[in-house]
Amino acid sequence: MELPYAEPWKIKMVEPIRTSTRQEREAWLKEAHYNVFQLRADQVYIDLLTDSGTGAMSDRQWAALMMGDESYAGARSFYELKDTITRITGFDYVIPTHQGRAAENVLFSHLVHEGDWVPGNSHFDTTKGHIESRKAVAADCTVDEARNTQLEVPFKGNVDPAKLEKVLREHGDKVPFIIVTITNNTAGGQPVSMANLKEVRALADKYGKRVIFDSARFAENAYFIKTREEGYSDKSIKEITLEMFALADGMTMSAKKDGIVNMGGFIATRWEDWYEGAKRFAIPFEGYLTYGGMNGRDMAALAVGLDENTEFANLHARIHQVEFLASLLDEYGIPYQRPAGGHAIFVDALKVLTHVPKEEFPAQTLTVELYREAGIRGCEIGYILADRDPVTRENRFGGNDFVRLAIPRRVYTDNHMRVIAAALKNVYDRRESITRGVKITWEAELMRHFTVQLAPADE
Repeated sequence: MELPYAEPWKIKMVEPIRTSTRQEREAWLKEAHYNVFQLRADQVYIDLLTDSGTGAMSDRQWAALMMGDESYAGARSFYELKDTITRITGFDYVIPTHQGRAAENVLFSHLVHEGDWVPGNSHFDTTKGHIESRKAVAADCTVDEARNTQLEVPFKGNVDPAKLEKVLREHGDKVPFIIVTITNNTAGGQPVSMANLKEVRALADKYGKRVIFDSARFAENAYFIKTREEGYSDKSIKEITLEMFALADGMTMSAKKDGIVNMGGFIATRWEDWYEGAKRFAIPFEGYLTYGGMNGRDMAALAVGLDENTEFANLHARIHQVEFLASLLDEYGIPYQRPAGGHAIFVDALKVLTHVPKEEFPAQTLTVELYREAGIRGCEIGYILADRDPVTRENRFGGNDFVRLAIPRRVYTDNHMRVIAAALKNVYDRRESITRGVKITWEAELMRHFTVQLAPADE
């Protein structure tokens, strides 16, 4: 008899969580202006807001914390981290930052200027924000298949070469670089194939451009290449990772995802001119070049996390749990972006709340309903996150409208997945009665979804 699957770790410490009553949750939602970012964490039962900085570190990572070198300049922990990054990515120049958006801010301050065009595959919120705040254009060149949530395509995160070449041909003198997000979060945690990365590299070479990978979940992307793309099943994750990064010129990294640390990030590149340019902004924005906003102990833990999470067993356990939740939603007929992505389930709110008009933000409405039902906090990745068009100031309703259920690494059990699925089914079963959504009562000009204030649309 073949042995059943089990996680490649055992649990050493637990943290209690509490349930709440519907009456309590109703009051808390109102206090939070129906924005789940504004809820207190102890008001949440199962927290799927993000997988960023919410994972459980290993015993080796906790041990590394105690060995961290807190020297202001030249800390041993920096060189240990740099050596690990170079070994995994092949990039020689490394600047640590306190998280991924800080890496974008530092590098883009050097590279992005007013009037530029930055093509890529569904830029995530901070990436787009850092581009548009500099009065540049974030040009989405994702394949059209990503729009059809029920289509089973293995690499829905891919860049469409024809769309990319159109931008390069029409705006080439204004393109500072091409950015590829691996995996493609906004499109539903969807991976990018090695073949597509090679197509992007070929176009970049043709037009004399460089390529950046937004690499928060690069290890998960390598896992999907290994398991879905022909010719890679016998290669290790680290071998695939090196091949991926050989097709890029640099990377930004939110290490809070695939690095499995609570805070941290970095820039890495093969180009000295990019490194020298970024250095000018790293010191005033982040700190000295050998800590860049990170403690020595956090750099030490990150070095271990990057090494551990570029092994197949850890990735398989993590992605297997996401797939398990997907299988439960399949049983209940709940539509999500298929196939299941690496870090989250992206529920297709437009197919669930069919009576809620787009102007009343179906995905945000579904996010509120899921919390109201069971104290489960998801995150809208849709029309509110899309922000307004920077020129017309109209809401951007053109993309998908998702509720993202991001699964923290090594935190919840499969029983928690069963609770999530059951709660979502309860909402799905009463979906016909949900006919009104939410309205915006206050919003920030940029990246509004973090602080937006909402109210029921019928109030």
